[in-house]
Amino acid sequence: MDRMVQTPASMPFFFLLLLLLPLLFGIIFINIISISFAKLGFPPSFAFIILFGSLIGSFINIPLKKVESTGDILTYKPSKYYGWFFPERVVERKTVTTVIAANFGGAVIPVLISCVLIVRFPEMIPSIIIGTIVCTAVSYKCSKPVPGMGIAMPIFVAPVVSALVAIALAFVFGSMRTVVAYTCGVLGVLIGADLLNLDKIKKLGAPIASIGGAGTFDGIFLTGILAVLLV
Repeated sequence: MDRMVQTPASMPFFFLLLLLLPLLFGIIFINIISISFAKLGFPPSFAFIILFGSLIGSFINIPLKKVESTGDILTYKPSKYYGWFFPERVVERKTVTTVIAANFGGAVIPVLISCVLIVRFPEMIPSIIIGTIVCTAVSYKCSKPVPGMGIAMPIFVAPVVSALVAIALAFVFGSMRTVVAYTCGVLGVLIGADLLNLDKIKKLGAPIASIGGAGTFDGIFLTGILAVLLV
């Protein structure tokens, strides 16, 4: 007996699903942020304000200083046979002026939230100091300079370390795990991965070194969110 095989969905419906995937991921990410800030004691609406502020703030880099930077600059040129479909990598040694800046969405906003938490829970300061020292050491150890770009580090290292430190400090001192995890994660990455590596910027040849990253959901922003979810 012959059998007819049919696709469960038409092609237009399949493409519609593909178009809706970014919206689905966006909703999931907003819910994750809402859960994280709810665990920190903020109202759900605060998550939307922070998300909107981070989206807008990701385009704002506050210049702090300029330095002469010499390094290997990675560029691309069209290949001989395939043009821009398969471009060739070109590495050139150049001296450029590097602008050191603070990203508003990726650094300023997370630091301000950390300050609010410290003011609201001053009894957590000893635990936050200890946790920040540990997270700073790990972030500094795991971060590395990337020529032509800036300082990079594995994104999941800091959240996991921050969560483990917060759990340990809560067991020893009875501190609030969520508050310690967020503040230690944010401040640890800021100090260890960014501030302590500023002296290496001159060797990278990057046109801009943005503390907090050039995008919204960079290491500092994500570290705080993920650390809270893990505790």
